[in-house]
Amino acid sequence: MGVMMQAFHWDCPRVDGQEYTWWDHVRASVPSLAQVGFTALWLPPVHKAGNVGGPSMGYDPYDYYDVGNFDQKGSVPTWFGTRQALQDLVTSAHGHGLQLVADIVVNHNNGADGQEVNPIDGQLRWTRFTPASGRFPRNVDCFHPSRYETRDNETFGDMPDLVHRNPRVLGDIMDMTRWLIEEIGFDGFRYDFVKGYGTWMITAIQEYRYMRAGMLIRPFGVGENWDSERTIDNWVNEVNAWTDNPVNAFDFPQHYMLKALCDGFGFDLRSLMSWDTFARTQPTRAVTFVENHDLRDGDAPIVNDKLLAYAYILTHEGYPCVFWKDYFNYGLALPHTANGIDTLVLVHERLAGGPTDVLYVDRDLYVMQRRGYQENPGLVFVLNNRGDQWNGAWVTCQYAGARLRPWAWWSASDRSTPSDQPVAADGRVQVWAPPRGYCVYAL
Repeated sequence: MGVMMQAFHWDCPRVDGQEYTWWDHVRASVPSLAQVGFTALWLPPVHKAGNVGGPSMGYDPYDYYDVGNFDQKGSVPTWFGTRQALQDLVTSAHGHGLQLVADIVVNHNNGADGQEVNPIDGQLRWTRFTPASGRFPRNVDCFHPSRYETRDNETFGDMPDLVHRNPRVLGDIMDMTRWLIEEIGFDGFRYDFVKGYGTWMITAIQEYRYMRAGMLIRPFGVGENWDSERTIDNWVNEVNAWTDNPVNAFDFPQHYMLKALCDGFGFDLRSLMSWDTFARTQPTRAVTFVENHDLRDGDAPIVNDKLLAYAYILTHEGYPCVFWKDYFNYGLALPHTANGIDTLVLVHERLAGGPTDVLYVDRDLYVMQRRGYQENPGLVFVLNNRGDQWNGAWVTCQYAGARLRPWAWWSASDRSTPSDQPVAADGRVQVWAPPRGYCVYAL
């Protein structure tokens, strides 16, 4: 299915010294990311934000059609750059075979130009929007509570929530998603805060038949439903009940499993078999990840041995997403070595495929096999949670009579190259991983 790069992190323009030039910064990395094997870039919200209190990451949309070409809210460019810079990034990404996923925020708005009294409850709210683009202007009738709908699923802070059952709001949102695909050039959507509105809204966007340069575009879609496995599973089943273009969901429960693995002392590897993750119930619909822009406060981020988590998502089932900050800022790419994300992406694209078989598991050792699918021949993944020594086991794998060689491995304390392992005629082979580390074997 490929590997996606989340091409931003929180306050990335300021943190990385790229204010108003982030699109150019990402574009400079497109050739190398494509060469490594990444297949998609997920970009932050591209529209002009409300920017209340200063430039923002875009999760407070003001003008959906201002992508850095109107002088409003403090600048012409968005915090990420100009419209031309965005178009140049789109062109470069497509030229290198990368898809582009737009982060869209259709639950709430911010930065209104005036207050209005809501006729339903008599409250004064900031609901008059007169964007410079002239497209999708909004008034009190466009927000909850409304004559069209008084029940609002969930609110996001104190920002006014759009009422999607207003036919004009629905039509304008559909026009906006069509514009993002057909004119700007996006290939799919990441749906922010899907708890805030009905699944039918996403189904409508996914089901629309988009045309770009005479070609039919069926958008990729992934929802942010930050909740338990059961809640995510129910949401995906509901949104995909009547669609020919199913939506995926981020696997938040798996993130917490990987955090327990990396940051929890004495983590029992047998828990990898029992943890309630979305990928366990719907692997073809799960977008797996180690970190994202929202996991930045308190004890939310993973702080120890994060490459163990990346080794897991890039060898197991699901559609893996790599976090820009881990890859670039924290230096986990480790190019031209067998020890980092770059080689794990290669492993995912060339080897990983087919169903998963757990060949051996105890408290400190986990051995898994991917059986392979089509041109991907499969692999054997070994994870060792002992911090003081190499650990291995005899297992029976699918490569009878062959010789397995290590493709990728890592340990914070021992970067020794694992040895090739001959497989007996009956499939028996002994496989190893370094202390508190992993090894990926394949033909």
